[in-house]
Amino acid sequence: MTDLDAALAELGSAKTLLVALDFDGVLAPIVPVPSDARPLPGSAAAIEALADLPGTTVTMVSGRGLADLAAVSGFTSPVRMIGSHGFEFDDGATPLDDEQRTRLETLTAELHDLVDGEPGVTLESKPAGMAVHVRNAAPEVGERVMAAVRNGPAARPGVEATPGKAVLDLAVLQVSKGSAIETLRERLGADAVFFAGDDVTDETAFAMLRPGDVGVKVGDGETRAAHRVADPEAMTQVLRQLLAARTTR
Repeated sequence: MTDLDAALAELGSAKTLLVALDFDGVLAPIVPVPSDARPLPGSAAAIEALADLPGTTVTMVSGRGLADLAAVSGFTSPVRMIGSHGFEFDDGATPLDDEQRTRLETLTAELHDLVDGEPGVTLESKPAGMAVHVRNAAPEVGERVMAAVRNGPAARPGVEATPGKAVLDLAVLQVSKGSAIETLRERLGADAVFFAGDDVTDETAFAMLRPGDVGVKVGDGETRAAHRVADPEAMTQVLRQLLAARTTR
């Protein structure tokens, strides 16, 4: 039995378990067009079964906006959703004040001007900011645009920049996946948390895990997670193991 096998078996006995999962690169393979992403069937089936178990709450925690996350994942209640890196909860988003709304309007206009005509670069609107995607841009274009964004809009007072894989998220208030998971843990009174992520933005969540929690990094890269699997296909097996442990507890 590996350390991960043992950790998953231990989670089976938790009275109240929060299962929190990033979407892209964890449940769904990374694809050139973000709207084409879909969860692997085996992972989707395991998630839906886990969400139906007593004492088990499953939530997606993604940088995607809440509506986009619901559309591409296909999940409905009782699976929960947290979008925009923790800004949007499925039971209501944190409202912006007047100053933040003005800052968001300025940020949106500046980013549209900056990326206009740049081939392969796209913008994603979110309730508290914008995301700049360069996955489909030529490397030299992506590097030029990201440098301009980092030195321009991202450097403005009151703007929080969160880098990811071929994406830079800009928000007009400070949020993180880690703080979102902590908020949900407290609301649920969860005894343990399982979290899986693949991106640098997921490190805020791994950093918040406590003794008895389980963190799984999907793919390569430095991480604070105690465990690692290769890809979303391997993640399917992890979710099946967790489901078996919760079902037989």
